[in-house]
Amino acid sequence: MTPPDPLANGDAAAASAHAHLEALLRCWLRETGLEATAGPLTVSLRRSGLALATEVTHRSPTDWHRFGAVRLIRADGVDVGPVDPVLAVALLADEAARLGWDDESARQAATSVPPAVADEVADLVGRTAESLTRVARYLDVRRRQDAEGEHEEDGFLAAEQALLLGHLRHPAPKSRDGLSAAEDERYAPELRGGFALHWFEADPTVVSHDAAIDGPGMLGRDTPALFAELSGLAADSDRVLLPAHPWQARDLLHRPRIQALLAAGTLRDRGVAGPRWRPTSSLRTVYLPGETVMLKLSLGLRLTNSRREFTRTELLRGLEVQRLLACGLADATFAAHPDFRVLRDPAWAALDEPARAGGPAVSGLEAAVRESPVDITEFRCLAGLVAPRPGLGRSMLGEIVAASDGPNSAAAAEWTADYVDRVLVPMLHLYAATGIGLEGHQQNTLVRLDPDGRVAGGAFRDNQGYYLAASRLPDLLRVSRASASTLAVVDDPVVDERLSYYLLRNQALAVVGALGVDGLADERELLGVLADRLRAALPGLAEAGPDGDRLARRWLDADTLPCKANMLTRLKGIDEVLAPLDNQSVYLRAPNPLAESRLGASR
Repeated sequence: MTPPDPLANGDAAAASAHAHLEALLRCWLRETGLEATAGPLTVSLRRSGLALATEVTHRSPTDWHRFGAVRLIRADGVDVGPVDPVLAVALLADEAARLGWDDESARQAATSVPPAVADEVADLVGRTAESLTRVARYLDVRRRQDAEGEHEEDGFLAAEQALLLGHLRHPAPKSRDGLSAAEDERYAPELRGGFALHWFEADPTVVSHDAAIDGPGMLGRDTPALFAELSGLAADSDRVLLPAHPWQARDLLHRPRIQALLAAGTLRDRGVAGPRWRPTSSLRTVYLPGETVMLKLSLGLRLTNSRREFTRTELLRGLEVQRLLACGLADATFAAHPDFRVLRDPAWAALDEPARAGGPAVSGLEAAVRESPVDITEFRCLAGLVAPRPGLGRSMLGEIVAASDGPNSAAAAEWTADYVDRVLVPMLHLYAATGIGLEGHQQNTLVRLDPDGRVAGGAFRDNQGYYLAASRLPDLLRVSRASASTLAVVDDPVVDERLSYYLLRNQALAVVGALGVDGLADERELLGVLADRLRAALPGLAEAGPDGDRLARRWLDADTLPCKANMLTRLKGIDEVLAPLDNQSVYLRAPNPLAESRLGASR
């Protein structure tokens, strides 16, 4: 008899607790290299002498493991009982901090734990507790809404609201440090929130802005004209209206720099105005159904590993990409893959005081403009498609496949093949043709669906996640006719490493893992489909650019590939937005699931 799924527990708090325990165990297995096999699993904690005992109820070659109840075992073998996720993260984080996650930290930890590391452990424990409460609330509210027949009709928005558990390999997946329960009600996509924006009016001397007025969604407007129209407010003379997330606006009013500008009259607080925007999965990008643009706003909340306020480079980068694409840089990719697109960020504005000593500097009052195409409701965020929905049914992707005609396994294989051809391979083609690597993790990847749920195309969205292989910089500058680029220019092997994680592990393997967890197909068979479609793409990638099939061949042939270690990144206190590109996160080597498919073996 199959035991009940702990995630389906009718008690939302219990389901949240188990979801966090599973995320912790996935982190620990991946980041320590501990083998996972179906059946009993014991995680021994050498420093404390304790152990966590559970059962691997679904062993996943893509690391989408599922676990039974998790119990705490004393050093003398006594079963203490079910373990709380806050205690579990405290034990695991302390173990990692004191025993080290690499040779250097192990030597340091052998004598004492640096205070900064001890602080990070304590911070992680607190944030896990906060995430635990938040997820319980999301599950409770959404289950009640579902029972009452309340559903989001906008398909794009429904996927943005589907990430109820958050990142499945992060110890505090829904930590939103500084967001109260009342604010969460308005600002959280999981609770189907919505809000009007807060507007400031600034003297043009303290504002920088730029736009491609012929860019998608701009309709011939520059940034000030667009913002004035969106606000519905009338500004004095040539002053510029700037939008802010309401949470950010409250915070800005307490910042000395903003207070000084308000006191001088160069900045005015115009308050909340305009229509009700809807938060997407990132919280900071807001969507208004029927509008031609979305807005991406600075948001000083600490979400997972970083605060989400714009850097100046990020603002400039989105517009540089718009202009590069308008110049035809990626035309070969779009010709080879006409169903794939890059959503453009054609405008931005910032309160940055261009004339200030030392040059302009972002203040926390910044906004970028993103196109919202007329067919946006046909697109689904991949993270939302694959997200578990405890107590609500299969994932959105699982529901699509289960509703298809014919055997589930055949439908899953067909969907996976179409996804690889129309979403994943175009991203590899762009890298081969231009040297631009897209940070295409699940939230940045959109899948276009036809009315039957089949893959009709794909898209990438972001104005931060653009890498450029250093070897291709001269080619890009010849197109842009500029002296430098705002793209993240790094050595080619670093781009290969990042794309191996974001495009393969985070993105493609999520499709395989979700369908396996939903019981619709054998993951090894889907890995075979993924490998077959990558092999079929090799000739086109080789033709796209010099050594263009290099990365796909590596995925097919390597025994290990890079993977990101979220727990260790958190314990090292790394802010992924601000950290140097070569030390942006902790990366480890881990077994390549495609190698398992190649060998036809189960670990």
